[in-house]
Amino acid sequence: MISRLLPPGFNPPAIGVLTMPRTIRSIIEDQAPVTAPGQTTVAEAARLMQRNGVGAVMVEENGRLVGIITERDALFKVMARGLDAESTRIAQVMTRDPQTIRPDQPFEDALRIMHANSFRHVPVVEHDRPIGMVSARDALGPELADFIHALLRQSRDDEIAAIPVRRDQ
Repeated sequence: MISRLLPPGFNPPAIGVLTMPRTIRSIIEDQAPVTAPGQTTVAEAARLMQRNGVGAVMVEENGRLVGIITERDALFKVMARGLDAESTRIAQVMTRDPQTIRPDQPFEDALRIMHANSFRHVPVVEHDRPIGMVSARDALGPELADFIHALLRQSRDDEIAAIPVRRDQ
């Protein structure tokens, strides 16, 4: 049951009292895309993430998105395997052809992508060019309550559907 996953005292909004959806564009409008070419080392990418206060870097070649490298990639694919972050190139460990989202889509779509695929970053692409990144951290806004409300409603509907029908004769 989804309610066990919620913080104590959480009160979802009343049914019908949902916020206006934000578009991806409105979330990234003040962002400068954090990108690097595939030949960048993992150590350089980690420093780039640190300088920009982000958890992922979009990998681009010739202005096109070809992959994404996250802090988890650096930790699990490089450090945990004993690879040298100063010599390992991000192209060797990045996620190739990551799932993306368009800037005109609602942020709820990004939340669904992250939830369904268990990842925390979704590159934003327009005309095949990376223009920003949305992350789970962006969900600390009004969409979180809406998303939890939808999950609660689905959970409640599933529980009701599972109740056996008693037929008295």
